[in-house]
Amino acid sequence: MSQTITVGFRKLVDDALEQIETLSPAQAMALHGGDDVVFVDIRDVRELSRTGKIPGAIHAPRGMLEFWIDPASPYHKPVFAEDKRFVFFCAGGWRSALATLTAKKMGLAPVCHIDGGFGGWEKAGGPIEKPEMAPGEKRA
Repeated sequence: MSQTITVGFRKLVDDALEQIETLSPAQAMALHGGDDVVFVDIRDVRELSRTGKIPGAIHAPRGMLEFWIDPASPYHKPVFAEDKRFVFFCAGGWRSALATLTAKKMGLAPVCHIDGGFGGWEKAGGPIEKPEMAPGEKRA
């Protein structure tokens, strides 16, 4: 029996975008480095090792996010209990829209995400820490 998907990812993302704050890369860059802001990179660790990261961002893999946010979880990360603004991002902005809505529903506030994600940040000239290369490896 084949599955019938009744709500596609695009609808989920569009619904999330209607309920969350979205920052342009320029707006996010203006916040970057502030003591009252935490940039949260939800990309897979392999993405970070390929493309680099935004300096100072914490890495919270999408698959662990709810567990890291909830103080009742044995996996809770204290950074999510701080009185700060949380700026989520992924590679292109879809996963971070969903993650931001989830964080908001859990009660984390204020939360927002970067339009276009890491790719939008990079295209807009935001600072990036490039990944370290293995001996003998060459950048593409």
